[in-house]
Amino acid sequence: MNNFCKNLIAYVFIGFFSFKGFGQDQRKADSLINVLSNGHHSDSVKLTLIAEIAFHSNSPDQIIKYGTKALTISKALNQEMKIAQSHVHLGDGHRLKGNLTLAISNYLKAAEFYNAVGEIIGVSTVYSNLGNVYLTEGNYENSRRYFNKAIDIFRQEKDTLKLASTLMNAGELFRSSGELDLARNAFKESGEIFDKMDYSLGTAYNLGNIGLVYAQQGKPELAEENMNKAIAILERFGDHYPIAVYQTSLADIYVERGEFNRALEYAENSLAIGIEEGLKEQIRDASLKLSELYKVVGNSDQAYTHLKQYVVYRDSINNEETIRKMADLRTEYEVAKKQTEVDLLTDQARLNRIVSWSAVFIIALLLVLTLALLKIYRIKDRAVRIVRKRRRVIAAQRNQLDQVNKTKDRFFSIISHDIRGPVSNFQGISGLINIMAESKDTKGLKQLGTMMETSAREVSVLLDNLLEWALSQEGKIPYHPEQIDLNELCQSNLNIMANLAAAKKIKLEAEKGQEFFIEADRNSVSTIIRNLLSNAIKFTPEGGLVNLDIRREDDHGVIIVKDSGIGIPQEKIEDLFSFKGIRSQGGTKGEKGIGLGLSLVHEFVGLNHGRTEVASEEGKGTTFKVYLPLFINKNRVQSAPSSET
Repeated sequence: MNNFCKNLIAYVFIGFFSFKGFGQDQRKADSLINVLSNGHHSDSVKLTLIAEIAFHSNSPDQIIKYGTKALTISKALNQEMKIAQSHVHLGDGHRLKGNLTLAISNYLKAAEFYNAVGEIIGVSTVYSNLGNVYLTEGNYENSRRYFNKAIDIFRQEKDTLKLASTLMNAGELFRSSGELDLARNAFKESGEIFDKMDYSLGTAYNLGNIGLVYAQQGKPELAEENMNKAIAILERFGDHYPIAVYQTSLADIYVERGEFNRALEYAENSLAIGIEEGLKEQIRDASLKLSELYKVVGNSDQAYTHLKQYVVYRDSINNEETIRKMADLRTEYEVAKKQTEVDLLTDQARLNRIVSWSAVFIIALLLVLTLALLKIYRIKDRAVRIVRKRRRVIAAQRNQLDQVNKTKDRFFSIISHDIRGPVSNFQGISGLINIMAESKDTKGLKQLGTMMETSAREVSVLLDNLLEWALSQEGKIPYHPEQIDLNELCQSNLNIMANLAAAKKIKLEAEKGQEFFIEADRNSVSTIIRNLLSNAIKFTPEGGLVNLDIRREDDHGVIIVKDSGIGIPQEKIEDLFSFKGIRSQGGTKGEKGIGLGLSLVHEFVGLNHGRTEVASEEGKGTTFKVYLPLFINKNRVQSAPSSET
């Protein structure tokens, strides 16, 4: 094989094409042409039909024809969006025919109109198309710049179909510049979007482009498989432009295999499509391919003819004048865009100055009004706060009075109930005394004496407690803390309660503890001890046990009164020291009580800076613990002997 053949086999054609739009389907275009021809339509309907034909058509000449018609009508109707779309169609048609200067001119005009109406998606579509044009020219830097702009906007606006199309065209840029990994990634992402949307035409373009990548990578089998799949789909849509590209690449694959006749067949088909559709790029590339193939097979005349044709189309696409015009168009667009921005900024600055002075005047006026309103508000707010404060004080006093009245009413209802028993006893006993005295019933008189003594004691205790409670409510209880021998004070109160315990045959015990002193009011502590012992005796059955013990714990003296009585239900312990709930409860021998003694215990313990603990179990007894502060001899501490001799 000669050197030319070796070079031809080693050469892999790098073709290029871009995805024109999102709805190419020649069958739809032909159907719409029939609708347009058969009937009279208004200009707005006619414009819609013509624009749709240009959108769906695969023929560059047809796209230009109907794009021109759409532009004329849209200008007459002064519809800027339709004018912009018409320029896009014209740009697509001229790009496909290889007229890159006209393509760029139309795309830039479309961008101006899209910018005027604030159509960001339209501007981004123009960017994508400009990327395709510069890729055709081989200007990869500008192509990459416009593709990146378009991709960023489509991602931001979440236009997935346009994003997929631009990604696929960007993949062509990477493939053409030899960045095959980037090309594969771009094709993969665009293919996933097309598959998800079930968009067959986009899938076909993507398959064919991946086939071109495989061809560059030296994987002819995979390249042929992908491109044949793409061609099968594209033939259904009548989209011949990419078929021409793929057939040129397939020609290279068959050259590498040594099947030159099959390679010539593919190259001739590609040229025929290019000529039929007016595709300069494909005519150029197919002509070069045929020139090389005919030279290999020894047909010099055909090789020379196709070589001349290649040079003509190459120069028409890539000549310096065309490139200069393209650059001038882009520069003109950028300068016009900048000038528009400058004009807008100038107008905006003038408007900003007017707005600023107006704002200053309005702010000054508002400031004066605000200060006046603020002064009025403060006066009003001060008056409202005073009224609210007085209302709160009055409401609190009213609530307090209501609570006091409720407590008073309940307290006196309980007193009237419990004091009735002893008084009734006295009334009954006085009648019985006369009867028994006349009958000289000495034994009965003794029993009546015992009953009178008990009733008198109950009334006496009740009255003492009532007096002390009443004084405590008025804040008149005297409080004179002093050094108290707790052992001695407990013993004296035990002696007072001994007869009461003996009457119920209750064993009253006291455990003499460690000698110590507490700092408290003697009378109130005596009341605490008596009430705890009285309560324990009251709720302990005959033959029971009441124990009084004192201990020293940390900085407190502890009085412990423990009984073997009936106990207290857990739900009543929380309200034990108040007048809540049912207070009146008889003792184990029917003794009367209103719970006043425990309320006094609670108040007097607080008066002496102590605390109370209660533990009880029904049927087993109750234990009360009262903690009172120990006496500290401050004088002794201050007069402690010094270390001097």
